Amino acid sequence: MATPKNNIGPRRLVVGAHYGVKDWLAQRVTAIVMVIYTVVLLVSFLTAQNFTYEGWASLFARQWFKLFSLVTLFGLFYHVWVGLRDIWMDYVKPVGLRLVLQMATVLWLIACAAWTVQILWSV
Repeated sequence: MATPKNNIGPRRLVVGAHYGVKDWLAQRVTAIVMVIYTVVLLVSFLTAQNFTYEGWASLFARQWFKLFSLVTLFGLFYHVWVGLRDIWMDYVKPVGLRLVLQMATVLWLIACAAWTVQILWSV
């Protein structure tokens, strides 16, 4: 007797992009990194004695803080990409327009990342 084809149980047909859990977790991890960075920046601001440009430049001149800033901002860019990609996929139905918006978003985020590196390593 042939088994009926149904879409229930372990042999069901699964469709879709299969990146929901990975992106959900990535957004949570990047959000945690951004919260930690905000706390470190806030503590640095509240405990600083020198509220001048030189004081802030000395904070950002430290290699660990540059790297922490870079990781945080790259996390922010990935966080933005996941969010905007989901918005484009959910609300923009014409495939061509959605592709153009996704490509524009990627190019904009790459430009922001390059500018971030330029700014952080010019201090």
